[in-house]
Amino acid sequence: MFIKKHVLLFVIILFATTAFAQEKFTISGTIMDANTNETLIGVNIIIPQLKTGVTTNEYGFYSITVPQGMHTIQVSSLGYITVEEAISLNTNSKKNFNLYSNETALKEVIVSGNNTKIDIKKPEMSVNKLSISAIKKMPVVLGEVDIIKSLLLLPGVTNAGEGASGFNVRGGGADQNLILLDEATIFNSSHVFGFFSVFNPDAIKDLKLYKGGIPARYGGRASSVLDIYQKDGSSKGFHVNGGIGLISSRILAEGPIVKDRGSFLIGGRSSYAHLFLKLSEKQKNNAAYFYDLNTKLSYKLNPNNNLYLSSYFGRDVFSLNKSFTNIYGNSTLNLRWNHLFSDKLFSNLSLIYSDYYYGLDLDFVGFKWDSGIKNYNIKYDFKNYISDKFKLNYGANGIYYQFNPGTIKPSNENSGINFDQLDKKYAFEPALYLNADHEISDKISVSYGLRYSLFYRLGQSTVNIYENNNPVTFNPDLQIYEKATPIGTKYYEKNKAIKSYNNFEPRFSFAYQLNDDQSIKTSYNRMVQYLQLISNTSSPTPLDIWTPSDNFIKPQIADQVALGYFRNFKDGDYSLEVETYYKKVKNRLDYIDGANLIANKAIEQVVLNGQLRSYGLELMFKKNEGRLNGWISYTLSKSEQQTPGRTAAETGINNGAWYNSVYDKTHNLAITSAYNLNEKWSFGANFALQTGQPATFPNGRYEYLGIAVPSYGLRNENRLPAYHHLDISATLTPTKNASRKWKGEWVFSIYNLYNRKNAASINFRQNADSGNNEAIKTSIFGIVPAVSYNFKL
Repeated sequence: MFIKKHVLLFVIILFATTAFAQEKFTISGTIMDANTNETLIGVNIIIPQLKTGVTTNEYGFYSITVPQGMHTIQVSSLGYITVEEAISLNTNSKKNFNLYSNETALKEVIVSGNNTKIDIKKPEMSVNKLSISAIKKMPVVLGEVDIIKSLLLLPGVTNAGEGASGFNVRGGGADQNLILLDEATIFNSSHVFGFFSVFNPDAIKDLKLYKGGIPARYGGRASSVLDIYQKDGSSKGFHVNGGIGLISSRILAEGPIVKDRGSFLIGGRSSYAHLFLKLSEKQKNNAAYFYDLNTKLSYKLNPNNNLYLSSYFGRDVFSLNKSFTNIYGNSTLNLRWNHLFSDKLFSNLSLIYSDYYYGLDLDFVGFKWDSGIKNYNIKYDFKNYISDKFKLNYGANGIYYQFNPGTIKPSNENSGINFDQLDKKYAFEPALYLNADHEISDKISVSYGLRYSLFYRLGQSTVNIYENNNPVTFNPDLQIYEKATPIGTKYYEKNKAIKSYNNFEPRFSFAYQLNDDQSIKTSYNRMVQYLQLISNTSSPTPLDIWTPSDNFIKPQIADQVALGYFRNFKDGDYSLEVETYYKKVKNRLDYIDGANLIANKAIEQVVLNGQLRSYGLELMFKKNEGRLNGWISYTLSKSEQQTPGRTAAETGINNGAWYNSVYDKTHNLAITSAYNLNEKWSFGANFALQTGQPATFPNGRYEYLGIAVPSYGLRNENRLPAYHHLDISATLTPTKNASRKWKGEWVFSIYNLYNRKNAASINFRQNADSGNNEAIKTSIFGIVPAVSYNFKL
């Protein structure tokens, strides 16, 4: 009888709960640009009276579950007119919204990517968003709009200086950044050895930089994630836009394949400064240029299914008198299928190919060099909108890698060079993840998840065997590290596991809302990086080689915690972000003195597993509204590396002490502003100031056979001079644009207005007259004026 009563009570409670749940209904749909049908990312869908809301995902989809009744829904996004609509909700329903562009808003509000004020309630932190309209207004060198360079104006982001490729996040290496273009990995983000980025701004829809609090769906890098999505293309009408600059031009066309259902996008960009070399008899056989191509096809099969096929192809070509030719670049391809299982369950299946190629033809010595990395990735992601308070993201992916460390082949029959292939390497990296977004109360929101990653270093390869499994030995007499001699080899057949790893990667973010305008947030994430970039330069170069973790090179494991305070002022007209962080990375590669990295068949003989730590304070104050807007960001930070001795007898690198990493920038100040004078003229300005790059200078010299030889102290105990410059721009938009289809604008800019000679490097040489060592500073840019013309039809 007792059991029957409790069963009956359980049934009653279950029925009551179910009946109550049935009083809630789900409204879902897609938010699109009314002029192009382009899906919009990060749009806010808010029900004010319930104080609840959601944002659209990467494909413009939203889903929100609320009680039955009459509700007012507000749909808003930067640069679009806000839509407000009353909806009577008494059943699950689909509702798509089309937003119309607000040109005035685009001119006056250009700071953030999707919202003009901080979302203080969401647990997301250490994330920066930039709108393409904002990036296009920033003055840049030679007038070339550059997504990567725009990131350097954000707190916690630096690089190695002018003309340097890549970027560094919170004291990490450029190789520790996962860069995704339509979900495909980009291994080298720069054109012309770092002067420009590979991303055509006309083809980009959205970008987001995660510096911490990284969601569980991302993995494979230790510092950050830069997630970039291309436009889908207009399915309503044909449009063309582009630009003509001093050294390059670009054009992008988009239009419908089937109106309102399918679209295409194709964009090309190329530099042409090398054509002027042809006018000189001495330079006519030299060349230095780049080109890239972005394409995308989108098709809506039915309301629940969409297909996308996107690709990128880019190449840099550098040639000297046809005797030296260097070609390198990225290629990607991604086939995606979006499927809506229900109004609460969204899925995306992707098949992705990515390839980075580096080729060198040295005709004067008679050989060609090819190297690169390819990967094949299949991933299936789900987003489950369980309720308006609880959402789940989960999925799986598997990446197969092919590494080519180098192929040497003769360029002609008489070169005398023999074909040589460094052992190709193979690896497989599968992963599973689960992440929950949970609004616990009106004041507390959390995001928590777990990623489980595995890594298999695979044959076909011959692996060296060393005494005590140690490929690097320590010479106690000379106090230096030396290469060990292999005592044998072992051959692994194709796809046989040489070494395997597995790691749990927990993620957690927490937000507590103090009031309607301010909150505190904290986060923790662990990231594991199984790929290593073999490079001893402060910024990546095209020749850098990627290699997988194996018996000797261990995966990098990064743990980061962050705490922040966030506040909006005057209803979001101003906002303040303050964050402090601490990050530690295990197994960060270090190199023994005199390490030779190029064409090294036994790279394990010159590297050691060390550790990296970084910590800092970041501040960002933004003015979001009005004719004058922009932001001030400041970072106070420290980044250090240590490679201690493996035994008590070893001194380690730098005597085992912590030393400044090449990414250490104590102070980093950036100010960016935009002023909209009127419909015809707008102006922009950027100022950047950074502590100089760490370096190792000679601290003395000694004589050997009559030659003055410099002696060096501890690693990176010196610095280059402080780096700073001021850039300005003015944009002229003819007033007759409003009355015609062809619209154009002129952009005038001056990079490095006060002609600061920033040091790209300082080298030392022996003076021919005095015999003393002397320092030689290399500067790349002085003052650089530029003009470009942008158009759209």
